[in-house]
This record gives sequence, structure tokens and C-alpha cells, in this order.
Amino acid sequence: MIDIRLVRDNPELVKENMKKRFQESKLHLVDEVLELDIKRRNTIMELDELRASRNVLSKEIGQLMSLGMKEEAEKVKARVLANVDKLEQLEEIRKALDERVTEIMMKIPNIIDDSVPIGKDDTENVEVEIYGEPIVPDYEIPYHIDIMKTFSGVDLESSSKVSGNGFYYLMGDIARLHSALLSYARDFMIDKGFTYCIPPYMIRSDVVKGVMSFDEMDAMMYKIEGEDLYLVGTSEHSMIGKYIDSIVKEDTLPHTLTSYSPCFRKEKGAHGIEERGVYRIHQFEKQEMIVLCIPEDSMEWYHKLWRNSVEFFRTLDIPVRTLECCSGDLADLKVKSVDIEAWSPRQQKYFEVGSCSNLGDAQARRLKIRCNGEHGNRFVHTLNNTLVAPPRMLIAFLENNLNIDGSVNIPDALQSYMGNKKIISPNKK
Repeated sequence: MIDIRLVRDNPELVKENMKKRFQESKLHLVDEVLELDIKRRNTIMELDELRASRNVLSKEIGQLMSLGMKEEAEKVKARVLANVDKLEQLEEIRKALDERVTEIMMKIPNIIDDSVPIGKDDTENVEVEIYGEPIVPDYEIPYHIDIMKTFSGVDLESSSKVSGNGFYYLMGDIARLHSALLSYARDFMIDKGFTYCIPPYMIRSDVVKGVMSFDEMDAMMYKIEGEDLYLVGTSEHSMIGKYIDSIVKEDTLPHTLTSYSPCFRKEKGAHGIEERGVYRIHQFEKQEMIVLCIPEDSMEWYHKLWRNSVEFFRTLDIPVRTLECCSGDLADLKVKSVDIEAWSPRQQKYFEVGSCSNLGDAQARRLKIRCNGEHGNRFVHTLNNTLVAPPRMLIAFLENNLNIDGSVNIPDALQSYMGNKKIISPNKK
């Protein structure tokens, strides 16, 4: 959510930002919220005048009563009672206007950074840089589920009976590899100076509305029936929510946290074969990182965060590239975002394994997260980045470390988490 003062002072800038995001259907919201804002401010002014008048009249009643002028005092009391009724009516009007203004403001997208490339959708995202050589071996790389099955490492048939499509059982070395990646990711971020955290896996609706747009919420979140709770789609949500309604001392910033959580997503829509298996699923686990910082430092932290992901994947011998998200591919709260994509030897192309986002003060404004320092009270900036999200990440790991005999190499960085194994081999038939 942007500052309404920006809409008042520069409505054309807000409209131009909508056009850059290819959200022309929202242009009317600017004029609508400005009209409502004028009504709201006029109502507040009238309320203030009535309160001031009531205070004056109340003093007058006291003076008249002290002089024994009861009849005159009763007449003034009648005027005060009339004011009370009018105040109640105006308060209801103000409340309704506040709610409507907030509702519209939460639909107006954040102002994108000037460096964001302009494009309609993810097909116009811009490759920034490639890290590592994307190799295609001279032997066939099987579909990821088929690789896992050679290790007796996945059971989708049983999970479909137990939970339906979009779930899985991981078994044996594949399950151990899954856990090893998360443990390594945890320690990798701790070594970067981040504070490790295990957050709540359910959050209230006020937190949900604070961290994401309405469209995202509907597409992603699972609601707990009969309770004001949602399952987290990413630990970023509960991690940012940790600071709701708080004022942080500016000299303690930045706050850098890394969190583990299971994640639950609806993942609506049909997807092709490469997005089946354990690629696009309803349940997965994730090592995330978030930062709260002063506005002046947010872009520096943005670049630090995505570089952490690149470094992590390269220690596992996985080539990656960074892809700058264009304006039409940015969620409403984002100022700037980059996807991290891993190389798939099977598909001979890159696929998304994480993303890093700078949200400016949008989440902080919704959740009322401020910092206090030499500049007074102001909203912090929030950023988030996925370090690793298995089992999707397992696809990249298995494909890039697969040998011709079906065995999988374990890179040096991961060996201590895999019982010092340098290689895992498929089950003998």
C-alpha cells in the first residue's frame, strides 16, 4: 500500500505506474479514492468543529449553572444533545469512508523502481547473468520422478490415496537428501550472519492482508474453517508478521532473519508434465530469508539477498541464472524482483527455483511497522528471498549431479549432512 499523500500530490505518477504494470483497469481507482479522501477529510473537519463547539457549550452550561440560570443552561444542554446525535452520524460516515479508502488503497499497486524493465508478463523478463556452465551430458537425463524411483525414493500413488494429488511420500536416500539440503541451507544462512527462526505455520487474516495482495491470497492461501487462521504459503508471511504494530529502534536495523517452515499452496490451474511430479505441489518445505532495514539500505540488501541464493546453488554444482522480473510480472506490493532459475539438463533450459523481492514500505505500511531514529518515526522497508525450496530443488540437484550409471554425486558442501557419503546409488533390482 502506498502513501495516500502520494496519490493526492501526484495522481498522474500513480496512474503512469499502473500503465507500466499494464493495469489500466485500475486507473479509475485513483480518481475514486481522491474523491472519497476529500469527503473523508471534510467529514473529519466537521467532526473537529462539532467537538470544539461541544466543549465550548459544556463550559457555558457550567457557568450558567453556577450563576443559577437553570433555564438558560437547559437550552444549551439541548444544543449539546443535538450535537451528540450529529457527531454519532458523522462518526459512522467517517468510519465507512475510512474503510472504503483503505480498501481502494490496498488495490493500488506499489511504485516500481525506475530500473525495472517494462513488459507485459513473464515472457518479457530479462536475463541478467548466468553463473556456471549449463552442461548437457551425452547420456539421457530421465524425468525427475523416474530418477527418484530408481532409489525407491518417491511414492505418489500412496500419497494420492492419503491426501490427493499434489502431495508425496519421499523415502530413503531421497528423503535424506531433502532434509540434508534444508539443514545445509540453514547453516549456510547462519554463517552469513542471519538469525535462525522457526515461525508459526498459521497466521491471522490481518497478517495475510498485510503481506500480500487480495488476488495472491485467493490464489494461494488455505483457510482454516471456523477460525481466523490461514496456513502459510511461505514463512516470509509469519516472519514479517512478527513485527506487526511495532516500532523498531533504527540503530538496531537491519534485522536479518532466516526461517524454516513447511508451506501450503492451492496451486490452482492445469500444468504440463514438467510441472507435475514434485515440481508444483500443495505442500513443500523452504528456507527463507527476510530483512527489515531503513529505506536507504533496501536496494543494497536486495542485491545481497539474491547473491546468497546464487552462491548456495553454485556450492552444489548447479548452474543458475538471474532473471529480472518485468513490470507486468511484478506482484502489486513489489518494487523490484529477480527470479533465480536453475539449469535443467533434461529440459535444456532454466526453471524457477526461487525469487528475491524488495517490497519497499508496502508491507510495513499495511502492518504498521515503523522504525524510530534521527528521522523520527517512519516505515521500514521489507525484503524476502527464497534460499531453497525442496522438493522442487531436488529436481535441479538430481539432474545436475546424475551420473551415467544412475548414481548421484554429493558435492563437498553437502557430504557432512549425508553421512559423509560422496555418492548415492540406485537400488539394485
